[in-house]
Order: sequence, then C-alpha cells, then structure tokens
Amino acid sequence: MEEYALQAVERLTTRPPEPYETISVTPVTPVLGAEVTGLDLSQELTDRQEKELVHAFLAHHVLVFRDQDITPEQHKRFAARFGELHPVALAAEGSDPHILEIRATKESRAIAGNGWHADGTADTDPSLGSMLYITEIPEGGSGGDTLFANMHLAYELLSPAMRSFLDGLSALHDGALPWATAGQTPPADYDIPRTEHPVVVLHPETGRKLLFVNGPYTSHITQLARPESDALLQMLYAHIARTPLLQCRIRWQPRTLVFWDNRCVQHHAVWDYFPHGRYGQRVAINGTRPQRGSTT
Repeated sequence: MEEYALQAVERLTTRPPEPYETISVTPVTPVLGAEVTGLDLSQELTDRQEKELVHAFLAHHVLVFRDQDITPEQHKRFAARFGELHPVALAAEGSDPHILEIRATKESRAIAGNGWHADGTADTDPSLGSMLYITEIPEGGSGGDTLFANMHLAYELLSPAMRSFLDGLSALHDGALPWATAGQTPPADYDIPRTEHPVVVLHPETGRKLLFVNGPYTSHITQLARPESDALLQMLYAHIARTPLLQCRIRWQPRTLVFWDNRCVQHHAVWDYFPHGRYGQRVAINGTRPQRGSTT
C-alpha cells in the first residue's frame, strides 16, 4: 500500500473510542458501517439518543438496526428526526408519497440498485440519506445483501496527483441515463433532472472531501473531451468496485433497518437470489446541493 493510502486508512482506524451512553455501536468494518443496539425505533428518540445517533452516522456512514418492529408511520417519524422527508419520484397514484416499495419476485427481470450508485445525484439537491426497512428476505435466508462503499476513502486512496486533477473538475449528472441504459423512455410528464456537480465535493457536516461520480447518473466530465471523460470515469468506477477496502457488506435479516449517508457512500443491491423474492420500504431524507472544496 502506498504511504498516502496507508495514512488515509490509519486516520480512520486509529480514532479515539466513541463515548456512547444510550446506545451500543459495533463497527461492521474498521472503515465503514456499524450495528447499533439499544434502541426501539417504534418509540420516540430522546434528544440524547438522537445526538449519539448523529455522531455514529457521521463516523460510520452506514448504521444497521436489527429486530425492529415498526409501522410505516414510525419509519417516517424516525427518518424525519434527521430532516425533511424526500418525496418519491413518479410515485404511484394512491401510494404514500414518501415510501418507496422495494420489491423483487420471480417475475422480476431487473431490480432497482443492482450496481454501484448513489441515489438521485442528477437532482439539484440529492438526498441526505435513506432508511431501508426489509421485512422479507429470499427463501432460505441467503442472498440479497447490500454492499456499501466509502467515497471519502475512495478519494483519499487516489494518488495526490490524481486528487489534485479531480479537485477542479465538474460532471453532468443526467436523470435520463438510467432509463436509456434499461432501453426505456421516461414518462412524458417526468421532469428529468440534469445538474452539474463538482467531481470532488465536501461533506456538508464534516467538511471532508469525497468522490462524487457514479455510473448510473454521471454523463460526462464537462472540462474533458468525451473519450478522456469516459476513460477517467471508467477508471474511477473500477476503483470503487474493485477496492474491497472501501466496502462493507450488510446481510439482511427480516425486520432490519439500514440508514446510509447518501452524500458519502455508494451502494449496490446484489441481485443473487432469483427466482426468490425480497421486499422492503425505503424512506429518504432531503439533502442540499453538493459544494466543491478548496483546490489549494
């Protein structure tokens, strides 16, 4: 491992102990994810519990809560402690506008999220994060895991020269790309989001730099010729997908809720359980427009 990469990992793995009074936090890996125990999400959080959860969320980016029995209203109430709820794009008539149903069956020919991505990055203000509550897992209890990757560390493991180059670049994110990739056309009444964001942005709460491009939504880097942009983006996507050190793997059990920071992690819903089914509900939280960090 290069010295700059070693230093980046050591900064994450040599953090001082985290003092929690109302919850227990057990890391999934040294650099990403944690399981939280000591909370019943069907109940209102105390101010102290909320403060400690925010600390854990900013430190670990992916929080896992097992053995939770919650209603859709309790799910939304928990999410709303962290911000205004994000409406579901193209919500079905009569459905809850803030709950996205995540369903796969033997009739499915594709599933949402089966590839590395962050949610809705073509939006002007991509979501802060999402809470996915899984109640049905594939028959036999195996398959259907979700992978997460740390975009702070993805940036920090790049060479200093590459980081300096990326710091000054921007990329267009296009909400029509996932439709085109699937060979489909967006509905005529869908206002397709297209937004230019910096390639490297600052986390709005911690100020740490992170890599902000992803395959499904990023069209091209605006300062480069298309062949140059394609080559650079493919290198970055391969870096994210093929560097296990960036990643953690969450194995779902029924009644598990996972809360991830959409601003600084990508995720990949692994579809390895066909023809079996899986079901859950996702609530997202409004975010803010990503800001470029200083290039000095």
